[in-house]
Amino acid sequence: MAESTFASLARDIGINLLVSLVLFAVGYLVGRWRVRRQLHGRNLEQYDFYPFANDADGFPQFSLEQFTRGVRHLLRHADATAASQMIVIGEQNGVRYQLSPEALAAYEKLYTRYQGQQVLADSSEYLENYRRIVRLFGATFRGMGIEILLHDLVNPSRSITCIQGGEVTGRVEGMSTTKLVIDLKRRRALNQDKLNYGLEIGARRFKCTTVPILREPHGIVGAICMNIDVNYIRDHVLASPAAAEEFFRSYCATDMQLDENILSRPEYERALAGKRHWRERHEPAAATSS
Repeated sequence: MAESTFASLARDIGINLLVSLVLFAVGYLVGRWRVRRQLHGRNLEQYDFYPFANDADGFPQFSLEQFTRGVRHLLRHADATAASQMIVIGEQNGVRYQLSPEALAAYEKLYTRYQGQQVLADSSEYLENYRRIVRLFGATFRGMGIEILLHDLVNPSRSITCIQGGEVTGRVEGMSTTKLVIDLKRRRALNQDKLNYGLEIGARRFKCTTVPILREPHGIVGAICMNIDVNYIRDHVLASPAAAEEFFRSYCATDMQLDENILSRPEYERALAGKRHWRERHEPAAATSS
């Protein structure tokens, strides 16, 4: 009797364990399917309802009509990538206060279907480290005619999310970019870097570098840009010894002193022996025999 009870208990445990394993496997596969489903799709600018169009001066303008058409399309045809970008753009451009009741109901449906709250939190979190990079490197070059900024290219009409040295171009957070998204995508297809290029705008002259930020499967979602005011260097800094001294004083200024070694072993030994900068030729004195 005891053996029969033990066998029955063992069988029940085995069945429960098997069911648990099956449920775990099904849950795992469903989760993987959901992840793949979320990763599937096209970037929003690949659709003809991309809700931005450049005006006569090349600045992007948000189109509520195109946005509404895009929402209707994405409700009929699933695309998690494009829908998530549409949600970010919609929230950042205040569509809830502009859409008609019918269009707003459709947008709310899209927002719920694609977990809009999580989409917004995820997009902001992804670029947070890049904001920190821009803020800290920008502060390193403060007052030197050098501007560093971060573009959130999911929303080109309000793309600048962090900027240091904005007095160089007069821009502030919340301003737009021009045709940067299209240009970066074209250069990526051609395997070209946007490095060390010149800009001439009226009487202004700039030396610039733009580094795209890639995030799969969305592609280019942002960019870090450095802009150097060339005329400030040529016409102001180099115009007088006093201005040059002020510039290089800012260049060498520090906020703290730390005890760290950033040199290679050979350079470390040369520094201890008296080498003062990277272009100075310095060989250790030859040992003399007694």
